[in-house]
Amino acid sequence: MTSQHPADTADVLASKKQAFQIPDGVIYLDGNSLGVLPKHVPARIAQVINEEWGNSLIRAWNTHSWIDLPARTGDRIGKLIGAPAGTVVACDSTSVNVFKVLSAALALRPERKVILSDNGNFPTDLYVASGLKQLLDKGHELKVVDPEAVKDAIDEDVAVVMLTQVDYRTGRVHDMADITRAAHDAGALAMWDLAHSAGAIPVDLHGAGADFAVGCGYKYLNGGPGAPAFLYVAPEHQDKVTSPLTGWMGHEAPFAFDLDYRPVSGISRMTVGTPAILALSSLHAALDVFEDVDMADIRRKSVSLSELFIAEVEAKCPQLELASPRDPNARGSQVSFRFKEGYAVMQALIDRGVIGDFRAPDVMRFGFTPLYLSHQDIVDAVEILKDILDTESWNRPEFKTRAKVT
Repeated sequence: MTSQHPADTADVLASKKQAFQIPDGVIYLDGNSLGVLPKHVPARIAQVINEEWGNSLIRAWNTHSWIDLPARTGDRIGKLIGAPAGTVVACDSTSVNVFKVLSAALALRPERKVILSDNGNFPTDLYVASGLKQLLDKGHELKVVDPEAVKDAIDEDVAVVMLTQVDYRTGRVHDMADITRAAHDAGALAMWDLAHSAGAIPVDLHGAGADFAVGCGYKYLNGGPGAPAFLYVAPEHQDKVTSPLTGWMGHEAPFAFDLDYRPVSGISRMTVGTPAILALSSLHAALDVFEDVDMADIRRKSVSLSELFIAEVEAKCPQLELASPRDPNARGSQVSFRFKEGYAVMQALIDRGVIGDFRAPDVMRFGFTPLYLSHQDIVDAVEILKDILDTESWNRPEFKTRAKVT
């Protein structure tokens, strides 16, 4: 399929596609789950392995500033999420960071016992919160409401409002500034999971007054499978909180090897163990693709791609039901459709080179990463989807067999 959609002729991001390694014959609509490999990253990792690790050995912690890589990578991410320098650090996994940040937040509101979240939150955040309240054993309650009911549920008992900004299933977006303001008005703190936001939509943590945030590096940030996550602590909280995991990298003088823990000043007190240098180097290098990009341009193209996708699917695939908000301002950079045999349809799509993913019980997810997708990609993908539905080619045993990862 070599046609060009009219909207692609004026696309200011069109040249960015050449920065990514996309297999021939593949239309990749799953950047909301795992980002595509930027072409320059393998060479950077080879340099880290062969030159820095291979030749400098342990000296590389100083000569190549490995020790500062979590903070340097955090600052690069911070530029994409409206966070001032020195407020973001790249480290650990999202789940571990949820544990650290939520624990720190609860310690700032010891008289309050409610953690408020919604049923659109990513389940691991809820699992971590449940485990933490049991560990603390101080009478905390995890209150989970519908997304639309969050604001009305904020009262004087709430310690922390803990939400994922963009719903991982439907793409529904919370109004960060509005909910954070409501939390503060009630004396609560606001903690945001940006796993499906960072690098996909404009985010302004500082402008919104957010207290804490976490996110991952392997989705829209393209850091690679299992890439380090990140966390944000607002400047006014940084020297008031301490990580519950008081590891040596958060110590004031990690190489003094004191037996007593003294947290370092600033965001680095939220770090724990030795940084994963190879993984961090991959993430740090992958962020190069954002250096000359305006997040407003990414958002405009994201909306254009997703609006085209919805229009094409609804015109050609009436069997599917839109599961995402119809208003583009209420959506992140993904669109979901429901279909009873959604898993099988998705496997048939993947078999034809259109890669999305599936979320139980019946949601087919399609992510839109403007840096490497075109409008013509969207039209071509829907044509393949239409053919699969019209011919019922999804109705084969191999497409209905559930793999471990969906």
